[in-house]
Amino acid sequence: MDVAVEPQVGQRPIDFRTKLKGYVALTKPRVMELLLVTTIPVMILAQNGLPNFWLIVATVIGGAMSAGSAAAFNCYIDRDIDKVMNRTKNRPLVTGVLTPREAYVFAWALGVLSTVWLALTTNLVAAALSVAAILFYVFVYTLWLKRRTQQNIIWGGIAGCFPVLIGWAAVTGDLTWAPFILFGVVFLWTPPHYWPLSMKYREDYKAVGVPMLAVVRGRAQVGLQVILYAWATVACSLLLTPVAHMGLIYTATALVAGGWFIYETHRLYNRAIRGEKVSPMRVFHGSISYLTLLFLAVAIDPLLLFFPFN
Repeated sequence: MDVAVEPQVGQRPIDFRTKLKGYVALTKPRVMELLLVTTIPVMILAQNGLPNFWLIVATVIGGAMSAGSAAAFNCYIDRDIDKVMNRTKNRPLVTGVLTPREAYVFAWALGVLSTVWLALTTNLVAAALSVAAILFYVFVYTLWLKRRTQQNIIWGGIAGCFPVLIGWAAVTGDLTWAPFILFGVVFLWTPPHYWPLSMKYREDYKAVGVPMLAVVRGRAQVGLQVILYAWATVACSLLLTPVAHMGLIYTATALVAGGWFIYETHRLYNRAIRGEKVSPMRVFHGSISYLTLLFLAVAIDPLLLFFPFN
């Protein structure tokens, strides 16, 4: 076990505000955007209207703590490679803002709090799914897959799919086909979202021996895989229309936004096979916009029935 020492940045003692920012950074706040983007729309769809406001708040708080716990465990486990990679060299365990012991205790505390909170404010199904998400991200992705196989993101991405199940379960107390279709959308979306990022930071991952697809395969092969998963994502999204009886807003958004997402992946691939300069971050950011638009449509469709305009 690591021995706690007085943390310092350079030669200066760390003040409370800096340490607080370090704890927040441990939770990877930008990753939590996926939680908000997917959880609330799914809750609206499950309710077929607006759920109780406090249920939404409670679910988001519990989900945020759960995601933050998984992220903190990830930072604790990966602190050895984080200090080598340029993309992660400013994380609090690398800079010394927090000690490994502080991060470890914080991760456990958030995990326990999230479970108790969701059990008390939503239901046991949502709480159990939250625990499963943490365990999957920590043990399956971080400890097992990440440093061993190029398929790390494919299967490791399952942890990021749990918010849709948690949101649905918080409203209904059970699960049906609709949330599993949206689970599949996020699962298939994760590789074409993350692989372009790994293309940009290929040298970082190579330096620490993490076999991301962009490290072990050429740009053209990565681009092709991105295309295939993008097509699969859009196809899966269209399954929701007949299963959940989605209307024109969702179906049109799935087709138009999905078509744009697929176009961007083809553009990346075409530039890669021609040996031209590629812009992988364009696909990375575009994938976020696509998922946001799709889940916004998930929320709007049932609200059109909840608030009839006639």
